[in-house]
Amino acid sequence: MQLSRKAWNNVLIFSMLLMIFFFNGLHKKLNSVPVESGIQTLLPVQSFILALEFPDQKIERIGTAWRSQALFKNAPESQWQSTQSNIVQLINKWQGSELPLAPASTSLKSNVPLSVATIWLAGEQLPWLYQLYKAPQGYYLLDKSTQRVMLLDSVTARGLFVSFNFPISESK
Repeated sequence: MQLSRKAWNNVLIFSMLLMIFFFNGLHKKLNSVPVESGIQTLLPVQSFILALEFPDQKIERIGTAWRSQALFKNAPESQWQSTQSNIVQLINKWQGSELPLAPASTSLKSNVPLSVATIWLAGEQLPWLYQLYKAPQGYYLLDKSTQRVMLLDSVTARGLFVSFNFPISESK
């Protein structure tokens, strides 16, 4: 082909732009989380929790033990006591919980979360954020990092969000 120098420059520029768009799209496609059905774990397998924070309480690992502290004074009293054994049980619940995914049509955009849990994992730069929502039959749990919506029954919700005061009408 007989092209001028200016035409060859344009060809090179457009081909490079196409390659950039292609590789950018490929990067997003490779890093996207596949949509799976069925039961999902809350946290990655073999994850190690360093800290767990609720709106009114923070639990963090100190060596081999755990420390719990209120995030503000005069926090409402909770039924849950932050003893070492209770904290270990709570951490194990978060690490071992497997929940079913909610239907794809579930939309939480207009709802306000009842509670939020922020979890710092070893080796992760950013925390994992989970929001609890009321559902017609129980609760929804939104994983903000992957945008997964999972179903929870009342017992599981109470076990994971121990500092949240659930309505008395639902207590057993």
